[in-house]
Amino acid sequence: MYCVQNVTSDLVYVGASDRRLALFENVFPIPRGVSYNAYLAMDEKTVLLDAVEEAVAVRFQENLEHSLGDRSLDYVVVNHMEPDHSASLAGVLRRWPEAKVVGNAKTLAMLAQFTGEDLSSRTVVVKEGDTLCSGRHTFTFIMAPMVHWPEVMVTYDTTDKILFSADAFGTFGALSGNLFAGQMDFQRDWLDDARRYYTNIVGKYGAQVQALLKKAAGLEIAMICPLHGPIWKEEIGWFVEKYQRWSAYEPEDRGVAIFTGSVYGNTDNAADILAARLAERGVKRIAQYDVSHTDVSYLVAEAFRCSHLVFASATYNNGIFTPMENLLLDLKAHNLQNRTAAVIENGSWGPQSGKLTREILSAMKNMTVLEDVVTLKSAVQAPQRQALEDLADVLAADLLV
Repeated sequence: MYCVQNVTSDLVYVGASDRRLALFENVFPIPRGVSYNAYLAMDEKTVLLDAVEEAVAVRFQENLEHSLGDRSLDYVVVNHMEPDHSASLAGVLRRWPEAKVVGNAKTLAMLAQFTGEDLSSRTVVVKEGDTLCSGRHTFTFIMAPMVHWPEVMVTYDTTDKILFSADAFGTFGALSGNLFAGQMDFQRDWLDDARRYYTNIVGKYGAQVQALLKKAAGLEIAMICPLHGPIWKEEIGWFVEKYQRWSAYEPEDRGVAIFTGSVYGNTDNAADILAARLAERGVKRIAQYDVSHTDVSYLVAEAFRCSHLVFASATYNNGIFTPMENLLLDLKAHNLQNRTAAVIENGSWGPQSGKLTREILSAMKNMTVLEDVVTLKSAVQAPQRQALEDLADVLAADLLV
């Protein structure tokens, strides 16, 4: 049965949420589910802005049929061809064969790849700055390549000043009645999921996000309608500032995240000692994570949040403990930069993890990697305790400036 909500007097939310999916893109845990947002403009011509994932396609189509009533569907704007927004598109086009598909050249090439159909007779190809008038509304198309696929564009309604932002400004989490971020305690309940969504899905493409933000800065924006998560019409500047910081790889907080890869607990003990010594020196923002028990997507988000990072790893098979190596390579793949990093290594007969960890960190852009590695051989002894005290002095002095 349909479940629709009005965004404005003539813009209807026709998307749906999925609370049963365990892994977004079959990799990222989403314990609170995810929403797939789609919007229908009920103007002289009807315009659907994006579609949804196949898992919620039936509800989406019911929403669309109810909202249209006896009217036809005139246009489908495809801002992003990833299947979580386009898997249901083929069904829409079969149900409304008169609908024209609006997208850029790369979008339409991908559409053919996914559907295997020749839809050229019913496509409208747009490029940067092109417009589509549906009556009261005029939609302008802005290219946003690699945010986070090459075909991505965003659509700006010049009439109501609404930015349909594709995956930008999205977040993990299913919607529960309230559509708008201002109806929620977003900072308490949603910010962590928004950060984790950005850093893991889009984080690699900071330069491309910066380019889109620069274009958006020239627009008067009264509302942002993303493809996942709540709609923004209040405190838009606050959320845009988060995107500005994340995409520039600037830390959100002056704090330290300590990531530990420990086999039998001795490396973890060293991390506990360091955390306690930092606290004694007045550092308040300290977060500790066992990389074996926390999904790497959360760890990536925390690394983007914090200004200082500590990697404490056992040596394993003469290399870095496997979950720690996965984290380090994930951070490198997501272009993390502009952080201060410290290294603690452990190895009962041949400590190697510190050297290898430093090599990965040093290959990342603008990383300040502290010279002195704290080396354990099996367990913390008096010399290592003093080395941890010294490391706490260096980190605290930098954190508390």
